[in-house]
Amino acid sequence: MPKVTEEHKENRKQEIIDACEKIYREKGFTAVNIKEISTATSFTRPAIYSYFETKDEILLALLNREYMKWIASLQEAEKQIEQGDRENTAALIAHTLDNREILLRIQNMNLFEMELNCRVERLAEFKVLYRTVVETLTRIAGAYSPQSTAEEIERFCMNFNAFLFGVYPFVYHTEKQIEAMKLADVPHAETTIFDMAYHCLIKVLP
Repeated sequence: MPKVTEEHKENRKQEIIDACEKIYREKGFTAVNIKEISTATSFTRPAIYSYFETKDEILLALLNREYMKWIASLQEAEKQIEQGDRENTAALIAHTLDNREILLRIQNMNLFEMELNCRVERLAEFKVLYRTVVETLTRIAGAYSPQSTAEEIERFCMNFNAFLFGVYPFVYHTEKQIEAMKLADVPHAETTIFDMAYHCLIKVLP
């Protein structure tokens, strides 16, 4: 039999993750399962299990992929930071979230449950990416405000990440949620992740 290359295995793994993303986008967290992913791909269920032990590990791999894209955007923003320019720094960071709906949705709505059903080594891979985000934000804050103390920058990173773990429900609404808010007479203003993140950053940057 021909030897299976690492590139081939990675491509097969991405095919599984792609199918998971499509199902998650269209049907939500509860609809993601091994059977659905098998139907949407060329994989049998046993073949999927050779890559991932649970559906939560597939979703975590999707989140990891989104984090890597976000890190790349943050690192590009880092190159453009100007010392003392609060508005520009806030805008640059906020724009890195423009296309990260799936990241925010998983992180805000499903991550806690996913973590319970993933092997610790898979979870550690995500934590490494989270650490990279914190390190990048730390460098950005230091470049923007070199006079800030390590404690002030650490507080900024903590506050901004706490915001990011809860912002999704305030920005993205289903038609059913909007209708229910109207029936309940709950005030509802349309906003964007950029607007929310920008105004948060203006307040929490050191």
